[in-house]
Amino acid sequence: MSTVGAPRRDARTLRRWRQYLADERAEAAVYRDLASRRHGEEREILLALAEAEGRHAAHWEDLLGIDVGLPLRGDLRTRVLAFLARHFGSVFVLALVQRAEARSPYADDADATEAMAADERIHGEVVRGLATRGRARLSGTFRAAVFGANDGLVSNLSLVLGISAGGAGQRTVLLAGVAGLLAGALSMGAGEYVSVRSQRELLEASTPDPEADSAVGNLDVDANELALVYRARGMDAAQAEAHAAEVLGGLRPEPAADVEDEHEAVGTGLGAATSSFLFFASGAVIPVLPFLFGLAGGTALVVATVLVGLALLGTGAVVGLLSGGPPLRRAVRQLAIGCAAAAITYGLGTLFGTTTG
Repeated sequence: MSTVGAPRRDARTLRRWRQYLADERAEAAVYRDLASRRHGEEREILLALAEAEGRHAAHWEDLLGIDVGLPLRGDLRTRVLAFLARHFGSVFVLALVQRAEARSPYADDADATEAMAADERIHGEVVRGLATRGRARLSGTFRAAVFGANDGLVSNLSLVLGISAGGAGQRTVLLAGVAGLLAGALSMGAGEYVSVRSQRELLEASTPDPEADSAVGNLDVDANELALVYRARGMDAAQAEAHAAEVLGGLRPEPAADVEDEHEAVGTGLGAATSSFLFFASGAVIPVLPFLFGLAGGTALVVATVLVGLALLGTGAVVGLLSGGPPLRRAVRQLAIGCAAAAITYGLGTLFGTTTG
């Protein structure tokens, strides 16, 4: 496949084409690596995406002809994706690929075909769909992990800063930080367990009884009690009567209710509790580290604030990647919220220490 007309072939253009070729080959490899870790429909979709990237690579090979030269490496972004796909193959990679597809330069490049530009746009939506499946599978536990880590970071930093600003000594600050870590982690774990278990129990209570299907064959066709079931589930009277008639007449089997996706999205109570406890503790220990290593006073507070700031940037970036949003913006937002909470607590601690001194 080639574009209409004769595109110029200066050295700069050839370099751009060669880089496009390398990137397409690398992206095809990413999709094949991801497919090797999937089964069924997801595997087929990823292999189809790899085949499409292969067609794009063939376009640049045709344009280059004898000038194709030695194979180049894909850009850094694509090489990182390839590494992650080979070693992890998780929803994180799909989220990164989704953003990569959205940044395709083909729409503004006259040497790429309109079909190629359209392909890249659609590829982003295909990957978005695959990533959404992965997000649904981990959303319950991941939500608990992210909230736990951020709560630990912000709450314990605020606690340490507030007590220090009030004039407490190093030992008191350390004890308060450890107490805040344990109290918060236990509270978060217990709260997440109760929350997730309650949500799962509500879902289970809303799931149709599978034993009810056995009664369908013995229903009075004229009375058509089955229509009441469908009306209770949200159908209007006419739709319910028609659907019930089809089921009773054997024209359409009664589908079994499938709430697996809803349960997956919520997660398990024990998994959410454990994740919340561990991540809260991992976040809450960071503000305490300087005091554990013997630092005190302003030096300890500065070190604690810097460490927590870096951790908040990291968690914000991860949330941005998984949500398909800009990681930097999410990271900065997370940092700003955490620093604001800590600054307010420090100010209140200073005020309290002054008024009670």
